[in-house]
Amino acid sequence: MASSYLYALGLALIFIGILIIVIALISLTISSSKAAKLHGGGVVIIGFVPIIFGTDQKSLRTVLLLSLALTVILIVLTIIHHLPLK
Repeated sequence: MASSYLYALGLALIFIGILIIVIALISLTISSSKAAKLHGGGVVIIGFVPIIFGTDQKSLRTVLLLSLALTVILIVLTIIHHLPLK
């Protein structure tokens, strides 16, 4: 795979992520009411170490499980990539 394809794929993923955030903010603004509460969480993965944050226990648990799955996938792919080809 040429590096130009990977570069284009990276840029496309960045723009798709920004588009998803904008759509989520617009839909939240349209459907929001004063009685509604906002719950959410996020994760920043630096190397193999996830840093998790959230507003309540349910969102923290969900983000924790997703980040653990992503970390395991990252470790497995790293090990597979560094195995010598026979």
